[in-house]
Amino acid sequence: MDEKKFDLITMGRSSIDLYSQNIGADFVDIKGFDAFVGGSPLNIAVGASRLGAKVSLLTGLGNDKVGDFILHFLKKQQVNTDTIPRIDGARTSAVVLGIEPPDRFPLVYYRDNCADSQMTIDHVIAANVPEYKVLEISATALNIEPSRSAVFYAVETAYENNVDVVLDVDFRADQWKDLRSFGLMVRAILPKVKIAIGTEEEILAATLQDAGQVKISHQQISAPEIKGNIDASIEKILKSGPEVLIVKRGSKGATIHYKDGKMEEVPGFPVEILNVLGAGDAFASGFIYGYLQNWSLYKSCRLGNASGAWVVQKPGCANDMPYHDELMKFVESRGGL
Repeated sequence: MDEKKFDLITMGRSSIDLYSQNIGADFVDIKGFDAFVGGSPLNIAVGASRLGAKVSLLTGLGNDKVGDFILHFLKKQQVNTDTIPRIDGARTSAVVLGIEPPDRFPLVYYRDNCADSQMTIDHVIAANVPEYKVLEISATALNIEPSRSAVFYAVETAYENNVDVVLDVDFRADQWKDLRSFGLMVRAILPKVKIAIGTEEEILAATLQDAGQVKISHQQISAPEIKGNIDASIEKILKSGPEVLIVKRGSKGATIHYKDGKMEEVPGFPVEILNVLGAGDAFASGFIYGYLQNWSLYKSCRLGNASGAWVVQKPGCANDMPYHDELMKFVESRGGL
């Protein structure tokens, strides 16, 4: 990679995350919450910073106490916050989360008039994207204006200035009025993306064209069942532009799909799960850190898998991202990269 002033800038959601203190309790029986921070780009920024990368976050915060809370945390994590505007008339986002291991983790978003959706092209210009080696974007920011145009502008700027674009497919069904529009926006931005990362469900959503492929119940609204041919969806995404598509597969690890049809399976690090929320963001932070070190994609994904395994054993997301030395010690105890 060419010499740049900074390593990574992540762009999109940020929030205060209120996590249930009563692990295992049904959501209606929760008695209290712990205040953490969250949002996929924020989590990735913190994770990469803790591993040693020079990172900035481009998001929007309201002129409110919740925004102060998030900024205070980010500064302690050595994430550059000069790229974060405070937006009058908007509110910092919030998420409320339950923890019911092994497989129920209900969450409720509060994103009406949220500040990170009010990012503009001018905010992108002020962030000076060409100074970075990697721009990471999360697809939820494509759901509404003006953040949609801001993301497209950031990606165009990166593409024209030798900044590698990494897309976290980041599918949140309840943030889209029509699920098909999610796929439209993702497919529109893919030609300028170098590496895309997503779960099988997110990849199917990114190629969704027929509403008949979607099954949604009241319990599924945040993660509906989407039917489709995953191999065809992977092929469609790779034909749209990215050189690489990484499919996150939880405890099974990850699969790297290349444009030429080559595929690599990257094993995970099996652990006992406490909370899966944030595991994908931890994967991305570990992977991007390895990528910034010019490691192979296989080795970078192994570190991503290790970071994800670390976080699923913890109650939080950004607050529980691993630091470099402790993650490397964990990796070595499990056979290395």
